[in-house]
Amino acid sequence: MTDRNNPAILGTGNVRKLLIQYSVPAITAMIAASLYNIIDRIFIGNAVGPLAISGLAITFPLMNISAAFGSLVGAGGSTLVAIKMGQKDNWGANQILGNAIMLNIILGAGIMILGILFLDPILYCFGATENTIEFARDYMQIILGGNIITHVYLGMNNIMRSSGYPQKAMYTTLIAVVINAILDMIFIFEFGWGISGAAIATIIAQIIALIWASVHFMNKNSFVRFQKGIYTLKKRIVLGIFSIGMSPFILNICSCLVVILFNTALLAHGGDLAIGAFGITNSVVMFFVMIILGLTQGMQPIAGYNFGAKQFDRVLKVLKQSMVAATCITTLAFIIGELFPHQLAMLFSQKDNGMNENIELTRQQVEYAVTGLRITLAVFPIIGVSMVIANFFQSIGKAKQAIFLSTTRQLIFLVPLILILPNFWGLTGIWLSIPVSDFLSTVLSVILLKQQFKIFQKL
Repeated sequence: MTDRNNPAILGTGNVRKLLIQYSVPAITAMIAASLYNIIDRIFIGNAVGPLAISGLAITFPLMNISAAFGSLVGAGGSTLVAIKMGQKDNWGANQILGNAIMLNIILGAGIMILGILFLDPILYCFGATENTIEFARDYMQIILGGNIITHVYLGMNNIMRSSGYPQKAMYTTLIAVVINAILDMIFIFEFGWGISGAAIATIIAQIIALIWASVHFMNKNSFVRFQKGIYTLKKRIVLGIFSIGMSPFILNICSCLVVILFNTALLAHGGDLAIGAFGITNSVVMFFVMIILGLTQGMQPIAGYNFGAKQFDRVLKVLKQSMVAATCITTLAFIIGELFPHQLAMLFSQKDNGMNENIELTRQQVEYAVTGLRITLAVFPIIGVSMVIANFFQSIGKAKQAIFLSTTRQLIFLVPLILILPNFWGLTGIWLSIPVSDFLSTVLSVILLKQQFKIFQKL
């Protein structure tokens, strides 16, 4: 056991060095995970066309639902593992691993069955039209078919990271991304499988990554590993996982609702191409959001371990340093998005080679996406703070505060704005709802954090 991998160092090592040690692999993994989706969309947009991008955007709500149940188990399980290790309870951490795997299998199978049985009605409900339903259906049938693989792979990767192996977790994601990119090029461009080829590449890549992660947990030298007796579901563990994981679960469910509302409003004010433009904008924004999530994943085991060990000064230190780093990242995103929106949008679009019959549709979609990027990123420098705060509450097991912040931004602020602003400014009003809700949620996050600071001072 090396000092680098010894979880006890979370309570004694230099906080800044620990944050870098845990965050850099997590950020790399999250960038890779973001590229996982972006590569699909770039290849699909260039090879198939703008309506295929719109069809892919229609699948976002359904994928958010699946991700919601995955994060319910993954985030809850990984946080509990970090806390248990801070309490020196290795057997308890192993039990959480086994219960998390079983929950992922059960939930993944349920979503797969229901999603495939009712796929077309679901997609039409999410904003599909006769122009886009075929693309959305072809993609989601395959993605849902591999849903169990997706859930188990992502859940195990989260626990690997929080149990003291951030670099191995990074490698797991990198393996999936590299394989996915290679297979995308083969299946989409060489075999001509289109959007179905992208989905097949995704599932094959995740199967290989799952095998890699499983080998880690079979190793007897791993701090948390497969053992007999850990797979029986225990009410106490399941409720603990669900309690902590409820925040990202609700966040993803709210995101699903928001995207449905977005798609409905975009369809009314801009048609199928506006939905595709939202898909492009969302891809760019989520790239930077995933970097912040990687940072918070690096913060999570440090905050969770020290909270469990009652070392509150170290908890506050890692929080503050995470907030500074997040602000730097979101400010960089703001600068890039405001200066180069057209170049970003064109990454996902077919080029005018004189033979592209969809060029007018492509130009319109790019125009929508440029406007969307500039408005969406208008207050981006401040949202890093709110994201870190929400994940901080989750990291220390404060489920109520984390859930409150997750739901407020989406339901209390964003949903009413989506319904109201388009009545005055049309398509521009839809884009404006995002920065306004970001600003309001950041203010609320800071207020709640100040209250938590007072509690730490008393302790």
